[in-house]
Amino acid sequence: MTDLSEIPADKKNYPRIKTIVNKVGTITNEFRVPKFELLAGDSNMVTEVKQYGAVFKLDYGLVYWNSRLEHEHLRLISKFLAGDVVCDMFAGIGPFAIPAAQKGCQVYANDLNPDSIRYLKINAEINKVSDLVRAYNLDARKFISSLIKVPSSEGSPKSDKAKQHTSEEGNMRNSQAKLEDSCQTGAMQGIPDEIGADFVSDEQLRAKEEGNSVAVKRRSESLLEENGNPNSAGSCVPERKKKVLKRVRGSQPFDAKPWEHIDHVIMNLPASALQFLDAFRGLINRKYWQGSLPWIHCYCFIRATETEDLIKSVAETALGACIQDPTFHRVRDVAPNKAMFCLTFRLPEEACIAGETANDTLPPA
Repeated sequence: MTDLSEIPADKKNYPRIKTIVNKVGTITNEFRVPKFELLAGDSNMVTEVKQYGAVFKLDYGLVYWNSRLEHEHLRLISKFLAGDVVCDMFAGIGPFAIPAAQKGCQVYANDLNPDSIRYLKINAEINKVSDLVRAYNLDARKFISSLIKVPSSEGSPKSDKAKQHTSEEGNMRNSQAKLEDSCQTGAMQGIPDEIGADFVSDEQLRAKEEGNSVAVKRRSESLLEENGNPNSAGSCVPERKKKVLKRVRGSQPFDAKPWEHIDHVIMNLPASALQFLDAFRGLINRKYWQGSLPWIHCYCFIRATETEDLIKSVAETALGACIQDPTFHRVRDVAPNKAMFCLTFRLPEEACIAGETANDTLPPA
């Protein structure tokens, strides 16, 4: 328990301190939001933090945030190149998504916590990268499945007129487009109090992706593969405590087709991310995919009694495929006999399907 006598009460000596709290218990809820007891000051827990040139607004009482992961955020982002397509399955308020967008990546960011997505959109606006971040409030499996599976109409593109069979369907389509544009671009105007009101559903997600016919140029290999080791690119964090990521000006329109190519998938939910790897089984259709398969960055905990080979085996079981040349990066120790790691590997070919027809999982546009 914190010694209350140590709490600074002199506002003149500590003018910026407004709230003092103590974290209690362990994180057990599905949104990973810790519990705090108020020791002194204002009960309002909305604040702003700065990392690597980005500003993050958050409410500690509603979302998860860990400043100890700053160097890990920087390490992973250093592997990305401008133009990369990044998929963040457990994005939180955007500690990976925002700096990736600042670097010029096109980012699909998802989180189950609606408050996290609300703040992610706010942070995208604050950092002027809303044009490169699309935010979704879905279950992670549903999110990645809807994002990557080929739309049923991809094999036979329709004209704009053919897409609007009736005036009723056209009106519905327009309403969905307005709703999705408001959500995905992170527009700050008219954010409702009922947070879930403007989030993307599966149908809206696919409608937007089907309507985009612009082909995306892909480089053959990412920086990771050029170096021959996915852990070699940007694996060392610069000595300077604060490193400002160089923003890419004049970014290109968000024209990615995720069923054709994604460069990186981030799975930062160390307590259970390994279990979500089964979502990639048979998900990618090789007939439509262009270039290399994505790098998977899956965070996990490893206890003193466990080995990297055991974690690799768990990941392979979930994928239903063998992982080649995985790398384990030790992020930090979270307990005397427990550490957080980042398992990085390229998605195996065996996890894909070589289908001759598009997946018929979503209704045509």
